[in-house]
Amino acid sequence: MIRVVVADDHAIVREGLKRIVSSLAGMMVLGEAADGAEVMARVRELEFDVLLLDLSMPGRSGMELIRQVHAERPRLRILVLSMHQELQYAVRSIKSGASGYLTKESAPDQLEQAIRKIASGGAFVSAEVAQQLALGAMPGGQTLPHEGLSAREFEVFHLLVAGVSVTDAAARLNLSVKTISTHKSNLMHKMELQSTAELVRYAMTHGLVEQPDL
Repeated sequence: MIRVVVADDHAIVREGLKRIVSSLAGMMVLGEAADGAEVMARVRELEFDVLLLDLSMPGRSGMELIRQVHAERPRLRILVLSMHQELQYAVRSIKSGASGYLTKESAPDQLEQAIRKIASGGAFVSAEVAQQLALGAMPGGQTLPHEGLSAREFEVFHLLVAGVSVTDAAARLNLSVKTISTHKSNLMHKMELQSTAELVRYAMTHGLVEQPDL
């Protein structure tokens, strides 16, 4: 029996995932969580096999949470479910300790396949993600400026290029405006960019945001 914990800050999403998982042969939902603190509580109090983890929950960022879970329970398998289709999010999730990555647009049969694959010790990623991970492991591989950002800086970067203001970003991440401004300053310094417009151009050039259809 594959024991699963579902973590998502939207109750309706949790209920949907719980129904799908509970309907699958050989699987059961052992618990649920709505934020990072609840995730860590379940990790510490329950014995289970797979954590279905939403990448964007209030408080602790997805990458930081993945690393913390992996540090405390290195054998626990983590399947990230995210609204982000950008390749870099998947790559960062796997590097942080996740075993698989799916977008929330994926079909239920893909979710089943992913859970079974990672529960058996495998990894579930797209061919593109696997290629990026392989390239990153090669000696002498070039590192792009955004790859040097911390998990939180990358999260702030993504919000900024999506047109989210500093104030709204602070509210979304449950941080102060001052903290977001500091992250913005640090990431722009690391990337050697001078304005939000330059950030947007960089993101579009490197496929870090979806470009509108013309």
